[in-house]
Amino acid sequence: MKILIINSGSSSIKYQLFKMPQEEVICSGLVERIGLANPEIHYKSANHSIDKICEIPNHEVGLGKVVKFLLDEEVGVIKTTSEIAAVGHRVVHGGATFSNTVVIDEKVKDKIKELFPLAPLHNPANYEGIIVAETMFPDATQIAVFDTAFHQTMPTKAYKYAIPNKFLNVNKIRRYGFHGTSHKFVTERAIEHLGAKSSKIITIHLGNGCSMTAVKDGKSVDTSLGFGPNEGLIMGSRSGDVDQAIIFHLVNNLDYSIDEVNNMLLRDSGMTGLTGHSDLRDIEKLAEQGNEDCKLALDMSAYRIKQYIGKYVAVLNGLDAIIFTAGVGENSILLRKMICEDMDFFGIDIDEEKNNVKARKLTEIHSEKSKVKIVVIPTNEELEIAKQSFNLIQ
Repeated sequence: MKILIINSGSSSIKYQLFKMPQEEVICSGLVERIGLANPEIHYKSANHSIDKICEIPNHEVGLGKVVKFLLDEEVGVIKTTSEIAAVGHRVVHGGATFSNTVVIDEKVKDKIKELFPLAPLHNPANYEGIIVAETMFPDATQIAVFDTAFHQTMPTKAYKYAIPNKFLNVNKIRRYGFHGTSHKFVTERAIEHLGAKSSKIITIHLGNGCSMTAVKDGKSVDTSLGFGPNEGLIMGSRSGDVDQAIIFHLVNNLDYSIDEVNNMLLRDSGMTGLTGHSDLRDIEKLAEQGNEDCKLALDMSAYRIKQYIGKYVAVLNGLDAIIFTAGVGENSILLRKMICEDMDFFGIDIDEEKNNVKARKLTEIHSEKSKVKIVVIPTNEELEIAKQSFNLIQ
């Protein structure tokens, strides 16, 4: 069975075509800078690798070019779109409605639209990918996999905010958590690696967006992202935890509008606000060259993550393993080292030589004396979506 996975972002489309249940990648690629200057499309199969700059004004054109590659007589991997049995979509926010993977119908699409205000950078783009895919692949079952679903196992004491009860009961305002597809994928890999029936794990997803999850026996019991995708850790352009009094001060005393504050916290804060850069590779390079803003930003990021590790060790009442994943988690030797330094009270001790790696497979980086395993596990959200999609239609 062939399943196409689409991860539609605000200006990009990541895609992979899988043969299931073999979990074989038939082809993969990325459409980036949609609607921006110098858009590119990347396509890779067993026999071909193509990188091309072309006009891509919107998602419909972008996905249309992907389909053209898939069907191409020379480089294509299918003869007709009807060969694709299902299209699995990553959807960031599923609210309290979706705790499982679902077949997409009009009611599901309406609910995804209702949740636009809760994930304004993500859900509209996810929805656009669904609409375009329905046109391009009319014979395929369209399936939604929600980033929030993995966190539906959190107990009420973890997801409820200390505000009047009506806001949860009537308005469904609560902690939802995100990056659940990634946290679930690396958790399952970690449990398999540990070979234990019971486990206490902290998963650390570090990319442009960042989150941490406390996982007990394979189930999420707490996570750093909350009602929207801005709580918790310091991110590429998002502030993470901030005292809400600052928001009122900006509005009431510094003449900022609510929209300006919201935009600032989502798009102009985090590493961008601290350094002028959102890409950690640039920040690390500048810090090495002596840039004090960049050095401080790295210190702040590592410090915030350490705080959450301590919090989740308490929540779990122990710790078997820490998992680093996603672009930064898999590749930043420096940040992993900074996070794990001076954590011997918790039994966390990193081996600097083992840590000197940009992981392409599951890699242990703890020292022999470490009581806690420190493991880098490359995430594969597309494979996780393919597995869930295949299981659903089976």
